[in-house]
Amino acid sequence: MQPKLELLTPGLISRILDEAFQLMMKPGIKVQDAAARDLLAAAGSSVDGEIVRIPEKVVRKALESVPSTFFLYDRLGNRRVTYGGDAVHFDPGSSGVHVLDPETLEHKPSETADLVRLVKVAEMLSAYDAQSTAVVCNEAPKAIGDLYRLYIVLLYSAKPIVTGAFSLSTLHTMIDMLAIFSTSTSLSAGGSRAALAEKPLAVFDVCPSPPLIWSEFGAGNLIELARANVPAELISMPLAGAAAPVTLLGSVVQHAAESLSGIAIHQLASPGAPIVWGGAPAIFDMRRGTTPMGAVETAMIDAAYAQVGKSLGLPTHCYLGASDAKIVDAQAGLESGVSAILGALAGVNMISGAGMLDFLACQSAEKLVVDAEAIGMAKRLVAGITVRTETLATALFEGINFKGDFLKQKVTRELFPLEQYLPSAVIDRDSIRGWQQAGSLDTFARARARTRDLLAAYQRPAMAPEQERELRAMVQSLAKDAGMEKLPEAE
Repeated sequence: MQPKLELLTPGLISRILDEAFQLMMKPGIKVQDAAARDLLAAAGSSVDGEIVRIPEKVVRKALESVPSTFFLYDRLGNRRVTYGGDAVHFDPGSSGVHVLDPETLEHKPSETADLVRLVKVAEMLSAYDAQSTAVVCNEAPKAIGDLYRLYIVLLYSAKPIVTGAFSLSTLHTMIDMLAIFSTSTSLSAGGSRAALAEKPLAVFDVCPSPPLIWSEFGAGNLIELARANVPAELISMPLAGAAAPVTLLGSVVQHAAESLSGIAIHQLASPGAPIVWGGAPAIFDMRRGTTPMGAVETAMIDAAYAQVGKSLGLPTHCYLGASDAKIVDAQAGLESGVSAILGALAGVNMISGAGMLDFLACQSAEKLVVDAEAIGMAKRLVAGITVRTETLATALFEGINFKGDFLKQKVTRELFPLEQYLPSAVIDRDSIRGWQQAGSLDTFARARARTRDLLAAYQRPAMAPEQERELRAMVQSLAKDAGMEKLPEAE
């Protein structure tokens, strides 16, 4: 039995959806892409300039064609991630602009070597089911920044990827980059967009603009991803009290309206293309003017909107496991651990955000290591309690004779690693004497040591030479067009 967190009653879910459908008619959705407006108009929506009023029946028909489940694959063609049902996966947070220097504790602009370091650490940790394009490489031209990050991840990781594009031109390039490594079971050869559509290696985040706006780029992205049959992940970002109603339920309604309208555009472009009900909402801290991702109310909005998506039979995503702390301290552990647990209990399929500090602006490899332990505990929790023996306990008492000798039983040795999540040395479970003899290290110091060990043990996943040549040539050509004569040193 998998434990679950549900914050909404069926009646509340119905009211949320009803009001979301009302918002799509009044005031309507601002759709700034002409092709998306044309699709919606042809399906029966009314269009007045950029304002589109989308009837419920249009959205309901679109929902009928959304796949309830799809999978992501690694570079070897192995199924690794399940989007659908109550499957729970984690990936690092994405698009940070700083990294935490583990020695000085300063936030410095992220560069290529920092992304490589983060990818290597995430590759070595089984807690992370997928990679992300974790930080911006500030020395790379903005024109190629998103595809360049994907290039680095593809070079150093074999895991599936959660990514995103910031222009339609780079979206096409990124799809072609992924297609280099695609494999197919039914097609005679890999390395094609058709093979990529059959066994996708990545999902692409697509963001509406709050409140109730689909920009030309965002809507265009939805259409292009749908037609390429590459999974799209909706990232609605209501900001409770600022760019969304102050109430948690009001923000959930806005999230539903933005996401449902996005699904309509996406499915009208290509019915049956995979899409995820995701997001990165937050409350707005009225005292500081900040957007706390570590707040419990932020996690509550996520859990609630995920429950709405599940009621519609949709794959889900959320942004949890991050912290607003500036260093990897007690606040970082508290906020990240609590929200990771809440996301897992909500049964969210992909939970992004691990490693992140400072309202998603900063990434830390050492925090990735600490967060991996929270993720391990979260996954153990949602695995629930399992019956592993014929009797629950009585047979295990045979021959005990009122002595605590269960350690001597063979079944104890066999089952304890299944019953317990066994953390790395980052989690201290030694005696006070043992801790002192090991140097009296705090959690961050242990995480630094663990990070060094992981980086020392890392080996780059094998890649066919012809695939690497094609990938490098593609990116080098685009970099040159963007004014960069030579790609930055990766390490």
